[in-house]
Amino acid sequence: MELRHLKYFVAVAEELHFSRAAERVGIAQPPFSQQIKGLEEEVGAPLLLRTKRRVELTAAGRAFLPEARKVLAQAEHALNMARRAARGEVGQLVVGFVSSAVYGKFASVFGLMRARYPDVALVLQDLTSEEQVEAMEAHQLDVGLVRPPVLMAEGLTSRVIGREPLVVALPEAHPLAKQKRLKLAALAEEPFLLVPRHLGPGFYDQIIGLCARAGFTPRVVQEARTTPTIVSLIAGSMGVSIVPASMQSLRRDGILYRPIEPPVATNLAVMWRPHDASPVLRSFLELVWEVAEIEKGHYRSV
Repeated sequence: MELRHLKYFVAVAEELHFSRAAERVGIAQPPFSQQIKGLEEEVGAPLLLRTKRRVELTAAGRAFLPEARKVLAQAEHALNMARRAARGEVGQLVVGFVSSAVYGKFASVFGLMRARYPDVALVLQDLTSEEQVEAMEAHQLDVGLVRPPVLMAEGLTSRVIGREPLVVALPEAHPLAKQKRLKLAALAEEPFLLVPRHLGPGFYDQIIGLCARAGFTPRVVQEARTTPTIVSLIAGSMGVSIVPASMQSLRRDGILYRPIEPPVATNLAVMWRPHDASPVLRSFLELVWEVAEIEKGHYRSV
């Protein structure tokens, strides 16, 4: 029994006329009638009573009709789901991100994904860049938002999607808060708070390098796992730090941010497995390119 047999039967059961039913499904009446006859032989009972004046359903036909409709509806649903999956409209995507990524414009990627693809289940994991690389290697993540430079594992690739200034975060009552802009050399004697190097060596080394070029090695008095935690500790007068400018949207009492003179910046990158053929991943990356205002196929490598 094939789906077309069910389609033909439903057509004649609804039209109660063989010619109209054959025209409805787009075949000639003789082969249409033969298909119905073959279906009845397979069922082992007549489904239709035919006379010169009318066609009507037998008891077997009346029982068969709703079940045939269910099968056709389920087949249509399966076809539609397969097509939507191929377009990246259904499925699951596990996304890693550094905590600072959700305070800038790229946080909108998640909302856009949910709005455009409501049947895609987004699983979001707040992880450091290094943790994301490890999770990608273990196939526990599909895509990640990281702060380069990141030591990429084999089979992974990344592209820069955004660049933002770095700023000094310091307690509101700090004497340096009176200045509108700060030279990094002014922080030489200050206690620093940083994310540990083993959790984010690229960003950590960038900060250490910037301070070295300003003539000093930062005195790190406290480490914390995430940048938002560091911001909270600074609000409690624990010290100062250098953070992405997007962290200014994390409004906390007791903390101020000051631009660095001369300006310095940090990058945000998206990381994925280039051989991953997932349509859902493709849909997500296309939204990333859209928010980043990058043309498809023209991405700058990390």
